[in-house]
Amino acid sequence: MGNLLKTEWYKLRKDRSFRFLTWMLVAAAVLFPLIEFDNGASGLPTVKDYYRESILGPHANIVKLIPSILAGFFITSEYSMGTMKSIVSSGNSRFRIYSAKLIVFSIGAIIISLILPIMMTGSSAIYFGFAEMPEWTYYLQTLGLIILYGASFASIMAIFSILFTDSGKTIGFLLLFFVFADWPLQMLAAKVPLFETILNHSIFKLIYDIIMVDTLKSGDVLIMIVVPILTFLLFGALGSMIFQRKEIK
Repeated sequence: MGNLLKTEWYKLRKDRSFRFLTWMLVAAAVLFPLIEFDNGASGLPTVKDYYRESILGPHANIVKLIPSILAGFFITSEYSMGTMKSIVSSGNSRFRIYSAKLIVFSIGAIIISLILPIMMTGSSAIYFGFAEMPEWTYYLQTLGLIILYGASFASIMAIFSILFTDSGKTIGFLLLFFVFADWPLQMLAAKVPLFETILNHSIFKLIYDIIMVDTLKSGDVLIMIVVPILTFLLFGALGSMIFQRKEIK
C-alpha cells in the first residue's frame, strides 16, 4: 500500500493538469483582490469581511468544480493511455489500487480547495492591511471544514472517474452535475419531506453553511464534521466495489 501511495503521489506532483490548476488559483488569489479594488474603488474592506464574503461566499463552487477537472485527467485518462490495465495486472488488489488513488486524489482536491482561503487571505492582508484579520478560531474551523468537504466531494468525483473511460466525458459530466445538481435536489426536497431532511444533512447543503460556522450550535457543528467523513467512507467503499467489478481493457 505504501508503494502505491508513493506512486500515486509522484503522478499527482507530475500531473500537468494539477500544476496548471494550482498555479491558476495561486495567480487568482494574488491578483484578484488587487484588481477588484483598483480603479478608484471607494474604501477597502477589512480582511475578515473580505474573507467571509468574497472568499468563503463563492468558495463552494471551487471545491465542487475545479477538482472535477483534475479527476478527469488524473484518474480517467489512465484508461485511454493503457496505464490502468498495467496497474491492475501488477499484482496489487483492486481495493488497494483504488484506495491509493482515492487518497492521493483527495489530497490533490484538498490542496486545490485550500489555495484561495490561504493565499487570498494573505494577499488581501497585504493589500488591505493587517488591522482586522479573521479570528483564528473561525479561520481554522473553516479551513478544517474545507478539508473535510473537499475530500468528501472527491470521493464522489472518483466514482464517476472510474465509470467513464474518457477524460472529456468525465470532466463534462462532473461539471454539469455539480453545477445543476442543487436545483433539482431542492425541487425534489420541496415535494418529498423525507428527502428534504436527507438533503439538509448532506454535503450538497452543508457546504454552504461553512461560512456561518461561528454562529452554529455545537450540535450543528458536529453534524457538519460527521457528515463529510461518513460521505467519504460511504462513497469510497462504493467506488471500491465498482472498481473491483469493472472490466478494464
